[in-house]
Amino acid sequence: MVTSANPVRGPAQPEPGPSLPEGVRVRILRTAHGDRRAAAELASALTERQLTGLDPLPAQPPVLLRAHRQEVRALPDTTRRLLLLAAADQYPVDTHAFLRAVTATRLDTRPLVTAEVAGVAHATAGGIVFRDPWTRIAAYETASVTDRRAVHLLLARVLRGEGESPRRSWHRGAAALGPSRRLAAELRAAAHTARTAGDHALACALVERAAALSPEPSERARLLARAAADAWRSGDADRARRLVAATDDDALGGLLALRAGNATDAFDALLTAAVRYAQDGPGPARTDHPQHAAVHLLARATEAAIYTGDLRRCREAAAVADRLGIVPPGTLGGLAAAFEGRYDDARDLLKAAAGRCGPGGDPTLLIHSGIAALMLGDHTAAATATVRAAASARAGGDGVTVPQAMEFRAYADFWTGRPRAAEAATLEALRQAYTTGQDNGACHLQAALAMFAAVTGDEDVCRERAEAARSYALARGLGLPAALALFALAFLDLSTGRFAASAARLRALAAFGPGHGHRAIRHIATPHYVEAAVRTGDTRVARAAHADYDHWARTVRSPDDLALSARCRALLASGAEAVEHYRTALDLHASGTRDFERARTELLFGGALRRLRHRTEARDRLHSALEAFEHFGSPQCAAAARTELRVLGEPVSPVRGADDLVARLTAQQLMVARMAADGATNREIAARLLLSPRTIDHHLRGVFARLGIRSRIELVRLLGEG
Repeated sequence: MVTSANPVRGPAQPEPGPSLPEGVRVRILRTAHGDRRAAAELASALTERQLTGLDPLPAQPPVLLRAHRQEVRALPDTTRRLLLLAAADQYPVDTHAFLRAVTATRLDTRPLVTAEVAGVAHATAGGIVFRDPWTRIAAYETASVTDRRAVHLLLARVLRGEGESPRRSWHRGAAALGPSRRLAAELRAAAHTARTAGDHALACALVERAAALSPEPSERARLLARAAADAWRSGDADRARRLVAATDDDALGGLLALRAGNATDAFDALLTAAVRYAQDGPGPARTDHPQHAAVHLLARATEAAIYTGDLRRCREAAAVADRLGIVPPGTLGGLAAAFEGRYDDARDLLKAAAGRCGPGGDPTLLIHSGIAALMLGDHTAAATATVRAAASARAGGDGVTVPQAMEFRAYADFWTGRPRAAEAATLEALRQAYTTGQDNGACHLQAALAMFAAVTGDEDVCRERAEAARSYALARGLGLPAALALFALAFLDLSTGRFAASAARLRALAAFGPGHGHRAIRHIATPHYVEAAVRTGDTRVARAAHADYDHWARTVRSPDDLALSARCRALLASGAEAVEHYRTALDLHASGTRDFERARTELLFGGALRRLRHRTEARDRLHSALEAFEHFGSPQCAAAARTELRVLGEPVSPVRGADDLVARLTAQQLMVARMAADGATNREIAARLLLSPRTIDHHLRGVFARLGIRSRIELVRLLGEG
């Protein structure tokens, strides 16, 4: 196989500055093929809008490429021709035909020795390996148009194998001298073949070339819109945004805004596009099924409304669908009904949507099934739907949808008590979201990671991730991640005994509107708000919030929601009445899946029993809660259970497995410790975990203190022994 060597990386190489937004920094490194020297040059040339992520990044760093071109031009002509053939076989489409072309034409490959001596490229059994991607690009772009055309025609001639027709068409199109309807049609057909096979990057290159060869301006615009869609699905957001700027496709523009822009603007664009598709038929991004496209766009508009938290927009979209005679997605109708207080209708519509979660379905519909299941309190169904959404997206080559599925999978993982396992998967989804230009999704995932950090006791990480999510979300009108981040901070306050601060944050989540609150997060937060309010003695607003929560729980009949509602009643009651409500809550928890909340109910119940002097049952409940919290890796909740047991005069064993590193460190500290022991620097660890170097330094100091060591050498030894 013909490839390019990995770029040389070392401590002397500069890299994008830490002040860049994380999404921009990650995409710069991707654009620079991981070469930090090129990334630093590219960052220095960006406009203010590019630096803030508002405009797409340029394709190449000009200065670095200019130096590589000079180096290639210094080589003999015979060497350059061989390098051109290898480069055309790899850039911008990898076609794996170099060796066949050499054999077919009996080319003399001895001039490649000069390239090897110059350190530009070297020959292997699989073909030519360039020193780095920039040398490969320079080898192609320094050649004359005539020479490029000749090698493309040669490569097209030898690509005759099964399944090679799209790449053969690519080379034929690359060799074209000017506009050609025939070649444009061939490239469109080849792109369809590539798209069907899930190769959206190849499809994008083919359609973009077809647009360049098409003589009709309207056809060029349509093809560029199609190429932008393929670029987006391949994960190249910057290329998609550059392409869509040359079209008037409000549908794709709305989708890009949904994932990386202002969610309110995205809603307006998507709803406008849905109306156009339903009324006038397809526009630039043409489809054979305009009604299906309109339904899909309404689903996307629903996501935009969910992101903003302004569910009035769901009602607006549902009204538009009704006027156009379109059956809207179940989540759209369900959320609109919930906003209007029609809980019975909302339940039925959401149940219908949640039921559409069979394997192999459309990823967007599966994600909506997961969202509907979350609203209904069915976290097992939500996990199933989102896992299937990710699998279906991967099978179709649509990797850009995978992190979106993980955004909603995170909620199910949180409630079912798997924060440590879920954190690693969510962190990987965060990297994918940043790499593919989905900064809004990354913001949502940052808030989810803050939530996990709150449960596992990583206070600094919780605050850093929550503040990062909130600052970005408030600037983009993203009510969902802003509210989720605020909930994470509130839960952290609640679990560490800062009840007044927790109550104040949770009370704020009752507000509606973009950037201020979110009905779904309000639903999550209400049981904790009741607890914090009772602790502070101010329950007036909390009682009203619980009444609405209880109404919804009784409507959807979710065992977990009913259990939490019963726990709220127990907290708001006293004496024997409270005890009965706690017993009811635990009976309902037995039929649910939120094991972490069951443990928190046992903790609260144990404390109530202690105050009522029911010592034996209090001890049993508190020991059960303590065991669960240790299993979940929630040290603050475990500490609260130990405190209650000590007040009872009950002997409490030390932290389970005190000699075990897993028990002595938080989840984040253990991850940092292992990376540090493997030789990673603080900056490298920060880049991998998408945190600041300052936070990593703080973590390492905490690791050293907890383990009683002073150096990384001791850390390596200790981890080796462990």
